[in-house]
Amino acid sequence: MNKSSALFILLLILFTAFKSDKPAYFLFDQKGKPEKYEKMLKQLEDADIVLFGELHDNPISHWLQLELTKDLYKLKGKDLVLGAEMFESDNQLIMDEYLSGEISQRYFEDEIRLWPNYKTDYKPLVEFAKDSGLYFVATNVPRRYASLVNSKGFEGLEGLSDEAKAFLPPLPPAYDSTLNCYASMMNMEGMGSHVTSNFPKAQAIKDATMAHFILKNWKPGKMLLHYHGAYHSQNFESIYWYLKHENPNLKIATIHSVMQKDVSELKEENTGLADFTICVDEDMTRTR
Repeated sequence: MNKSSALFILLLILFTAFKSDKPAYFLFDQKGKPEKYEKMLKQLEDADIVLFGELHDNPISHWLQLELTKDLYKLKGKDLVLGAEMFESDNQLIMDEYLSGEISQRYFEDEIRLWPNYKTDYKPLVEFAKDSGLYFVATNVPRRYASLVNSKGFEGLEGLSDEAKAFLPPLPPAYDSTLNCYASMMNMEGMGSHVTSNFPKAQAIKDATMAHFILKNWKPGKMLLHYHGAYHSQNFESIYWYLKHENPNLKIATIHSVMQKDVSELKEENTGLADFTICVDEDMTRTR
């Protein structure tokens, strides 16, 4: 066999191996065109706020959150601030005590309200913050207050003590019932008579609270990277809308996560929902 034939066979083997790969995910831009991670990272560098919308049980979302956090830390250093839906605002003191080393990991995990998949999916982010000296914001509304809104509307929050209101945005929060993220909740299948006008408001108080504590902990020259369910920023609504409502000049970048059978091309219905979309194979293992 001559060298030309051997080279041809080698190239054929490499091409065949590449074609038979099963990539776990692809990254796309807002127009649905394939995007390189490095190019996305470059475009994120000048953002004030980065909203990372995850799939809560998807390991690719969580892995990329951690990798992006590490890479943004290399770019921003101590000017990077982290925040997450998975921690409620009335637990900020416990978070602060742990990050500063005042309490042990055991006491932190025993006393703060953790999601079931904390150890696999969110603990690496908290530990990175602790090891790197980064501040981590507990942004979400305490769930008892979201429940109160679901039963009594925003008016139900007015009777709370001043101490309780410290865990909330200024009342009453702004609210646009025509936004698709809220209007669509009135027509959710299977909910029947359980859906009232307060149902989307319970979602809105989460978004308003997260936006409030994002802004409270962001300063010019800083970058705040926020982790939350994809629904909370898709289509440039929800948290994004509240942030822009308070500060229209903010430079906000959004990352969205979807699952598809074929990840090589973004479906039309998944296109345009964010600045960048992570498309993950729908057969991916779930973490909870």
